[in-house]
Amino acid sequence: MFQDNLISLRKLNNLSQEELADRLNISRQTLSKYETGESLPDIEKCKAIADIFGVSLDDLVNYESADSGLGVPPRGKHIFGMVKVGDKGQIVIPAKARKLFQIEPGDNLIVLGDEAQGLAIIKEKDFLVMVERFQEIAF
Repeated sequence: MFQDNLISLRKLNNLSQEELADRLNISRQTLSKYETGESLPDIEKCKAIADIFGVSLDDLVNYESADSGLGVPPRGKHIFGMVKVGDKGQIVIPAKARKLFQIEPGDNLIVLGDEAQGLAIIKEKDFLVMVERFQEIAF
């Protein structure tokens, strides 16, 4: 996973092996060994690579693009997978998303929409806090 993610991120950012190696203060040959799986960088180099590409260290090392068909997401952005809309419009929020955003049974969620950007789901209490802050600023 690491080597595939490294290659994908380097190419996505239009960096040659030489350019990325220079930014990491390593030789191009060392970077090549990372990309072929002959060797792995130490944790500090992994962190530096993650920082250069703006991804989490966990995603750099563990993200499997085969699951979604997409590359490593930017830090703080998540791809939770696909859900199917039921006959009455219901969806099941993936467990990983529920855990990360602390969504519990019985929570009220607000569905927001923007015709240009799509749908968003936010917990009712978080939405109310945003509305209160907006009112404080606006008035």
